[in-house]
Amino acid sequence: MSENDLGWDFHLRKLSVSGRDSNTANDPASDPSLLPSVKKLHALCKTENSEDLVARVYTSLNKIFQRAAASLSQSRTSNGLLLLAILQFYLDFGEIVLHDADPSLRTFFRSCLSREFADPVVAEATLEFLINNKKKLLTSFPNLLPQFFPLLLKLIAWNGERLEKLFLKAFPALISPGSFLPLFPSLVDLPILVVALEKVEKSSGPLIGSSIASIQKNTAPKMLLALMDEAYTGSTIEDGVGDSEYEDNSAIDVADPLFLELLKDENDGIAERPWSSPVMTAILQTSVNSPYSDKLKAVLSLTPRLLDVYFSIALQTVNNSLICALIPLLMSRYATIFPDKIFSYEVRKRLLEFMLSTFQCSPNFIALLKKPIMDRLGEAYDSPVKTELALQLCWAIGEHGGGGGSHKDEARELFESLELLLYENLSSSRVGMTQEVSLDKDTYRRSSQSRLLCFVVTAIAKLATHHRELIPRARVSLGKVWC
Repeated sequence: MSENDLGWDFHLRKLSVSGRDSNTANDPASDPSLLPSVKKLHALCKTENSEDLVARVYTSLNKIFQRAAASLSQSRTSNGLLLLAILQFYLDFGEIVLHDADPSLRTFFRSCLSREFADPVVAEATLEFLINNKKKLLTSFPNLLPQFFPLLLKLIAWNGERLEKLFLKAFPALISPGSFLPLFPSLVDLPILVVALEKVEKSSGPLIGSSIASIQKNTAPKMLLALMDEAYTGSTIEDGVGDSEYEDNSAIDVADPLFLELLKDENDGIAERPWSSPVMTAILQTSVNSPYSDKLKAVLSLTPRLLDVYFSIALQTVNNSLICALIPLLMSRYATIFPDKIFSYEVRKRLLEFMLSTFQCSPNFIALLKKPIMDRLGEAYDSPVKTELALQLCWAIGEHGGGGGSHKDEARELFESLELLLYENLSSSRVGMTQEVSLDKDTYRRSSQSRLLCFVVTAIAKLATHHRELIPRARVSLGKVWC
């Protein structure tokens, strides 16, 4: 008997014994020698190139995978590395044994990674698995990674800088027509996801080995109370400082939709994230009033780089209809970003650059999106951030002629919005001159109004040059500026 035959026999017996051993039959990963045997058999299958041997190994591995998957909720051992090794065998030899790996891959994400994403070893091994098999996964299972992008974002949110390079390599595979739009708000809200996960850990213990779904179901009232208590009183429920108002669990919805949306594992489309909700307000208050954790600092640095990749892929491969649908989402989120000064600046800069480059490539988007654009112009005086967005939109309207010469009706409606913005600017400027305000505030207000006025005047003039039927109205409007 050859040395290879002895190796086969030894490792196959190991797999068989593992299935009969009462101590490991219901928890295969508890046997530390099983994973090396699986890897060795996989390597031997590649070198021997024998379909008969592959079939024999497959039978044993499939039984182990099924037992491990069934025992995940009761297992005290990490199953991630073992299941990944078996999944690699499925991908490499699935065509020989006629095994469809899709259900097994989904089982791994739903039942295993959802419990072990916080384990740095499993997280790193998972990303390496995705990178090494990217081509196979994209061609044979194109909807798999886009479906589980929320779970993979939790993985990088929790493990942070250590796995950044690996995640950036795997990240493009998360983008598909079905995930492109829902992925954007999830990326922008990565810092909020970190804060939410940290609150789960603080309220319910270590995340490794626990399903977030079960934690949400069993301890949602406690987590929500802790969030609100810490945000508004500076204390926590664990401190024992809460009063009777906070001890009443019925005072808060035990399954707050926003909390469930933040911590979900699978892509279920775009869901509204109301920033005025009690949970979001509590999360933001807690974050602002507390020192940043290392995890939060890492994600604040990582998120802009992820957005760079996301927008680069969008401009290169995503169809125009999806990009057009993304623009209103960008505009709606421009003023609602995690309140860190550097982070919000970096994110808003990227949102504006992408939006303006999109209008440069497809000027007709301005006409198609006239309603959300007009809505943003109407909010120009709500806050300095919204003022900045409005003046950039004014520039785009003028620069691209309201969508082009073939969009006369849309250009007229945009022109009317610019007129209203102009008159509001002139009116507020004159009212401001009669009001007593501090010197700094008055200087800032005048500077902001003057800058916006310049953009509006320029947009009106440019729009009239593109659509000459608007010239008479432009003369009247601009004439009021000098009155």
